[in-house]
Amino acid sequence: MHAYPYTITISSEKGGVGKTTLATNLAIYLKAMREDLPVTILSFDNHFTIDKMFEIKKRGDDTADVHALLLGAAAREVVQTGQYGVGFIPSSTELGDINERFKGPMTLTRMLAESGLSGIVIIDTRPDLNILTQNALYAADRVLIPVKDMPSLENCKNIFALFDQRGIDKKSLALIPCLIDSRIKFDGLFKDQKTLLRAFAVNRGYRCLDTYISKSPKVESLNTNPDGKIYPILTHARGTEVHSQFMEITRDILRSVDATRETRACLFHRWLLEKESRKKESYLARLEGLAERCLICGSLLAETPHGRSFYFETSDRAARGFLHGDCMSDMLCSTLYGLNSSSQAYTAARLAVADKAARAVSLLAPRLTGADSQLDYRQFSLNGEQLLRKNVEMPGFDSGEFDGLNDKLYLLLNEALAGFEGKLREGSWLAVYPVDPANPEAVLHEEYYKTIQKVQQCIARELETT
Repeated sequence: MHAYPYTITISSEKGGVGKTTLATNLAIYLKAMREDLPVTILSFDNHFTIDKMFEIKKRGDDTADVHALLLGAAAREVVQTGQYGVGFIPSSTELGDINERFKGPMTLTRMLAESGLSGIVIIDTRPDLNILTQNALYAADRVLIPVKDMPSLENCKNIFALFDQRGIDKKSLALIPCLIDSRIKFDGLFKDQKTLLRAFAVNRGYRCLDTYISKSPKVESLNTNPDGKIYPILTHARGTEVHSQFMEITRDILRSVDATRETRACLFHRWLLEKESRKKESYLARLEGLAERCLICGSLLAETPHGRSFYFETSDRAARGFLHGDCMSDMLCSTLYGLNSSSQAYTAARLAVADKAARAVSLLAPRLTGADSQLDYRQFSLNGEQLLRKNVEMPGFDSGEFDGLNDKLYLLLNEALAGFEGKLREGSWLAVYPVDPANPEAVLHEEYYKTIQKVQQCIARELETT
């Protein structure tokens, strides 16, 4: 059975609000309160606090880390078993080159969905909203946003705005007052820091946890001490208010985990599978609608599959299929330059024609006005930019006569564009695309076929304006 993690992201644009303290200690409390629950923690920050907290033995130079994970390494290769039974992924200072890979907002969600990790994954983020932080936010089943003062509360609006921009439900977002100094008191309705922060949060439409984390000299000493070590609250701050507060936060998280039937990673993976299924169905449908023959030479493609170097599609998609490269080159050579195999310059001209055709999209649009028949021939780049235009006379085409020189062109147009009573479908045209002869069907795969659709649209717009 495929495993999907429940993901918790700790995020704030404001530094010094207790993000890492919350992330690391929450991991320990979760593992302590439910020993059979896998808990994994990783950080996109470069302060290595996670490593200092959980590392059992000093890492080697070849140790796989979060950088390797983000580059595609399997989770099982990078997760280490750390102190207190918590799994952790070693930190890295080399995440600056990851941004290019993480252009999409759901890249991390996909990685977690396919990672095989189970239980709970906790992500500690940098104090900014770079692309990695955004990915961590969108991947989360629960986002905890520590706030300790008004500046950190003001910064929350950017996280909420990101979710609005993406149309993502904000119910996963929750503020948690942190580093609250109980000695600070106010006159009036809001008697202390936590009450004031909660009131302002609610006024802005933000959800806030019922519990909070107090400022504690004892807890601060666990991170800064002569030993140079980082100690957990669970084992070294028992009896403090912060200890009981972490217990309450952990219980709240576990209730959410138990109530979640399908995590965000699970839902996204299911959507991916459904999307891939739809892609496969569309691909198979495109395969089924292909012409059985090369429309120029007439041979069955099943019997002569080699040399299929071009894919054609009409403007109305009524006809689609593959053409042999030699057939296409011969046809263009005779159509554009009036040369056949017995012509003196035929070999050189054919090589030049074949080279250009292999790097461009060919448009064949017949223009029939009485006895005057012409072919509007153009070449386009795969970006839809027009590269070449040439009008070609088609003597005898309208009356169904072959002239010996344009026979292959006439066959192609009649086979692809013929409509009622043998006449060409009004306003229809034919586009021919170069493909890889070793794998011509790849042109029908979703990503490649999107390019064809875009070029078809560009050609249609160009024909409307000329």
